[in-house]
Amino acid sequence: MNALHDRQALAHHRVALPTGLLELTLDDGAGEADALLGFAARANAKRGFLFLSKVLGKHWPVTPASMLAIHERLAATVPPVPGAVVFIAMAETAIGLGQGVFEAWLRAHPGQPALFIHTTRYRVGNGPLIEFEEAHSHAPRQFLHLPTDPLLHALLLQARTLVLVDDEASTGNTFLNLSQACQRLNPGIERVHLATITNFMGAAATAALGARFGLPVSMGALVSGEYRFTPGDYSAPAGQAQRFDPDADRGASPRFGRLGLAGALPAAETLAARLAGEFAPGATVLVLGTGEFMHASLLLAAALERRGVDVKVQSTTRSPILVWGAVSHALRFPDNYGEGVANFIYNVAPGQYDHVLVCHESVVGPALRELAGLLDARLFHFLREDHVEEVPVR
Repeated sequence: MNALHDRQALAHHRVALPTGLLELTLDDGAGEADALLGFAARANAKRGFLFLSKVLGKHWPVTPASMLAIHERLAATVPPVPGAVVFIAMAETAIGLGQGVFEAWLRAHPGQPALFIHTTRYRVGNGPLIEFEEAHSHAPRQFLHLPTDPLLHALLLQARTLVLVDDEASTGNTFLNLSQACQRLNPGIERVHLATITNFMGAAATAALGARFGLPVSMGALVSGEYRFTPGDYSAPAGQAQRFDPDADRGASPRFGRLGLAGALPAAETLAARLAGEFAPGATVLVLGTGEFMHASLLLAAALERRGVDVKVQSTTRSPILVWGAVSHALRFPDNYGEGVANFIYNVAPGQYDHVLVCHESVVGPALRELAGLLDARLFHFLREDHVEEVPVR
């Protein structure tokens, strides 16, 4: 009876948030749900709750090894398919997750052609792009650039399998919008696989995905269930979280996935070896990605971890979240891409780590210097996959 009671308790959550009431019923993965996610409240008029992932490396500090293990597990959910496969990661939160899943899948399928590309909220170059909507987001405009490299462009058009990666599926609407945009570009797509840490669409909606997409759809998720949210009296503060200007150069790099990649990013091993030699034994280190620039920072953190450094990794974000529940601390600062919107770091306090390494793709300006000052951090500008420059800030 006690075991049955415990399973029932793990499967049902009723969480009173400052923004409303969240009720969650888990069908699969309830035993590890607490290790994978917490509950938080968004300062967002469209959606007042957040399933805060503890293994994503965005809002919660996590060890590189834990993140890489999640990538391996989600990559293993992709069913065997012939031919080229296109992996698309959803900006901003799941870019690092998607790139890690892609690289894990490549390791398991050597020789099979595949393309990784991630959506973005920035314009890169003057090439063609497609736009789709993430309706529930506070920054709903999403863009997918088409590869300018002829070989990568051909992979995109030849692929018959589309793998879409996000940290969470709650309605499937964003996946559907992106899938339809990709099908207009490549009518030869025959199947779609969705890979998510959590799937809260519910069993019936998940089973109906094929009918909605007009294609066979498979789902790979570590935790599955269904939720209901009843909004309370909370009023989110006004403010823009996205200011897209098609003519503005925000310093977003074309080299790390926005224009496509057919292979894994190399880790900054030389930099990791130098830094590991500088840190005192037992020193704690945070490697911090910035905005959409996430995966290279994970690879640097993993290289430090392999050298015995006590290291965590996470990233800044444009998502406004209240200090409550799974968010115990919040820092606010200007965005380093120059949009003029607020950015945040959650669950990191000044002085918490002995060393903070900020990894960025944009040039150093006042925003990055302010961020470095908040955390007494060092700045590392990733100019190319194999070229990283430390920018003096002290």
